[in-house]
Amino acid sequence: MKIVRAFLLNLQFFTSIPVNMNLPMDATHMKRAVGMFPLLGILQGGMYSVLLFTLIEWTPLSTVAIAFILWLAWIFFTGGLHLDGWMDASDAFFSYRDKEKRLEIMSDPRTGAFGVLSAIVLLSGRYLFLYEITSFAHSYTYIVILFIPFFSRGVMGALLVLAPLAKNEGLAAFFRERLSKISLLSYPFYCMVVLIGLSLFMPALTPSFLLLLASAFLCFLFIQKKSVHWFGGITGDVLGASAEGTEWLLWMIVWLWHYAGMV
Repeated sequence: MKIVRAFLLNLQFFTSIPVNMNLPMDATHMKRAVGMFPLLGILQGGMYSVLLFTLIEWTPLSTVAIAFILWLAWIFFTGGLHLDGWMDASDAFFSYRDKEKRLEIMSDPRTGAFGVLSAIVLLSGRYLFLYEITSFAHSYTYIVILFIPFFSRGVMGALLVLAPLAKNEGLAAFFRERLSKISLLSYPFYCMVVLIGLSLFMPALTPSFLLLLASAFLCFLFIQKKSVHWFGGITGDVLGASAEGTEWLLWMIVWLWHYAGMV
């Protein structure tokens, strides 16, 4: 089925899960693949939730150890794909050069000091959020975690379809020429399904979902505008950085939400 092949295409492109198949890369499958980015996020979030529940309920591990295992699981699931984009985009941004030079820096396979420092901040911040969330975890935590990659993947998909391209080559351009705005029609449908489900079965979580939805939407608007100002548009690296940055922000919001006792 085309839907199954499209989802497997997402796994092959954006995760380290081995999919040893020659999958079609035509427009139909690419549109369906982008339309299922949030579902890929749900899978990712589901893995985190199950892992967190298992470690808390069925092992004697400390909070430090559980948070570290979750931290490693995120790296292993993505294979560091988006982390590379985060570092390249950071090197380019902090060079404070013009757009053309920044694109040139992003294309350089070498990593500079700013890329390394930004990765340290990203990774250490994420570990802090995971540690604190693990400390405060309760039954609702396992559901809220599902929403984080759900929205970060959605932001990446929306930028891929709607934001201007910085150049007519590379991974972003490869996807864009096979896509249309129709690819995003599934996104509001997914959100409505989740909202209806929460309102019927877990109404206490509706504010958390709406907060993350609003935060993800603001991230999309910010990145769409600033990517043009800083780089002339999006590239594959900018998309990777947007996924990492959005997810980092959403983890921070969930952390603060727990801290305030509102989850």
